[in-house]
Amino acid sequence: MTGSHAPRIMRARPDDAAAMETTLATAFEPLRAQYTPAGFAATTPSADVLAARFAEGPAWVAVLDDLIVGTVAARTTAGGVYVRSMAVLPGARGSGVGQALLDQVEAFANAQGAPRLYLSTTPFLDAAIRLYVRAGFVRTDEGPTDLHGTPLLTMEKPL
Repeated sequence: MTGSHAPRIMRARPDDAAAMETTLATAFEPLRAQYTPAGFAATTPSADVLAARFAEGPAWVAVLDDLIVGTVAARTTAGGVYVRSMAVLPGARGSGVGQALLDQVEAFANAQGAPRLYLSTTPFLDAAIRLYVRAGFVRTDEGPTDLHGTPLLTMEKPL
């Protein structure tokens, strides 16, 4: 799955929601025990929930070797652009997918004139946090600090 070519980032369509659901579930399954059941369910929403979110903002999928291997969505708020539901399949990690997805969201945020990107993550997602730090995100004291009993931290990147 990790070919030597760069991932293609494409705007997701509602009919991609099932593949996005599978990507999120597969990416987070190894960490299920670190989430509360409700926290895990919120982190891995169903295709129906993901499809409904298209009304709230754009989503993208990353494609390698004709397979969807990553996903991310964005929602414009008064405080900037919120990065949500980002995941990369384990077999595609280290191939630039996560950075390419973040670059796409940043391009969207810049086009919107947003002052910052921000996101919530769990403190045990070490590799994701390293990616965010490399991309210029810093931890803030801003909430939320909890997702149905699972701890959260917020990170932001001024634009």
